[in-house]
Amino acid sequence: MPHALTELKLTEVARAAADPIQEIGTDVCVVGAGIAGLSAAIESARLHRDVVLVDSLPLIGGQMVHSLIGLFCGVFGNAPGYAQLTHGVFDDIFRDLAGELHFQRGHTTTVFYNEVALGRWFERTVREAGIRTILGTVLLRAGLSDGRVEAIDLASRYGDVRVRAAGFVDASGDAALTWQAGLPCWVPERTIYGSQQVIVENVDENHKPEPGEIDAMLAARGEEHGLLRRGGLAFFFPGRGTAVLNVTHIEAPLDPVRASQAQFDGRDQADRAIGLLRSEFPKAFGEARVRAYGFPGRRQTRWIKGRHQLAAGEVRAGTRFTDAVARTAWPIELHDRADGYVWEMFGADHVHYVPLRSMTPPGAHNLVAAGRCVDGDAAALSSVRVMGPCAAMGAAAAHALDLAAGKDGSVHDIDPGRLHQRLAPNLD
Repeated sequence: MPHALTELKLTEVARAAADPIQEIGTDVCVVGAGIAGLSAAIESARLHRDVVLVDSLPLIGGQMVHSLIGLFCGVFGNAPGYAQLTHGVFDDIFRDLAGELHFQRGHTTTVFYNEVALGRWFERTVREAGIRTILGTVLLRAGLSDGRVEAIDLASRYGDVRVRAAGFVDASGDAALTWQAGLPCWVPERTIYGSQQVIVENVDENHKPEPGEIDAMLAARGEEHGLLRRGGLAFFFPGRGTAVLNVTHIEAPLDPVRASQAQFDGRDQADRAIGLLRSEFPKAFGEARVRAYGFPGRRQTRWIKGRHQLAAGEVRAGTRFTDAVARTAWPIELHDRADGYVWEMFGADHVHYVPLRSMTPPGAHNLVAAGRCVDGDAAALSSVRVMGPCAAMGAAAAHALDLAAGKDGSVHDIDPGRLHQRLAPNLD
């Protein structure tokens, strides 16, 4: 039954002459709420640390959810063994979202997921863990003093916030925290392209193209249709009449104006590719229409200069470091050409590793990077920036900060043996 209208009084307010800043103290501050940052935050909370998670988007999930990537890569090893190489948060996802996942075996096992269900799962998990979130923020400053990040300043539409923490995780993807702290970073000499993912509906999976057919068609006809990338893939989710298209290459600039323009360019590229798929594969895509465009996907933009740069030779050799914290068997997948990319696969028993030294800038004792902004040469990084090892790096960052906890503790001095004991499921 509707209520009667009652008087609602208004209060006059005016902006203060000096902007107030809200201060928040915590044990661990994680910058970036994608798979690496979420793994770091959840693992830190399970270690009974107070955690603040910040992100520039108004929602958690990062590229994993909002760029509509649609499948987990790098979690499993290669055929024929298909060993699970990353556990932790993935064990929980596989248990709780079994009905929303599809496991597909090829050269490795990839896992198709429902991005809406996955996003809600992470929201519930973060809330149940007691993790405080500050979303829709811009990182303004990171205060570095005597080799320690003391606080970060954030701007939001609701006012400025300063977060003081004993330890920080840079899971921003672009090394934003490391950059703002004034520490050295790497950028590639030429563009490493991202992708504009798109979900199409009304597709007929009973007539989906054979493996390689879409690649071959786009290679033959992409140029005449104005496509930058001439190749790509469609990931069909069984029984749902939908597919995720990964058929574009878009620039991933760090300049704000050009980054905004890249989003429009990416959607134009996706539209042209969909039109071509409709005409060339009418039984599969003839009635296809866009359900959703993802946020622009970014592969490799800017990353930290760590104590060790992971090298392509170490990836190919499967070098097992004394301070290894994550592993994967994912190929070298370097998108540094507008029309294509390098795809260098490995053998059945191959595994390669990420050392903690590649996640720790030498100029900071309480900062660990995780995810696609760790240190590696361009080819090596292209093989460890996928979701499996990124989640493992997030968990490792949480444990490294936990072992280094204390006024004078340093992530450079922790015992690799103790760290290995904690991370054994992701290493052995």
